Amino acid sequence: MNTLSSHVLDTTLGKPAQGIALTLTTPSGETLKGETDGDGRFNQWAANNENGFPAGIYTLRFHCKSYLERQHGKSFYPHIDIAFELENNDGHYHVPLLISPFGFSSYRGS
Repeated sequence: MNTLSSHVLDTTLGKPAQGIALTLTTPSGETLKGETDGDGRFNQWAANNENGFPAGIYTLRFHCKSYLERQHGKSFYPHIDIAFELENNDGHYHVPLLISPFGFSSYRGS
């Protein structure tokens, strides 16, 4: 069973980004919702999907506009979509996002 988590860090403030809504779209088109906690993390996808995640291509949307406008007064990005592929390996996948009002990056975390 594959598991999934994510983490959002505000690189301008140097701290976690709390309260960012997340939408995960599965290979079948199903959508799951979440929101980053006080540490900028969300790892409760399993609560929404008890069987874990099958192999396939997923899209994780970070709805960051309201957070960035609230913290910085501006947001170039209304949302950020990260598409990634899970293998059939019973692994843990971590999708972190580093954001600022005018830039972002991501990588496969651990």
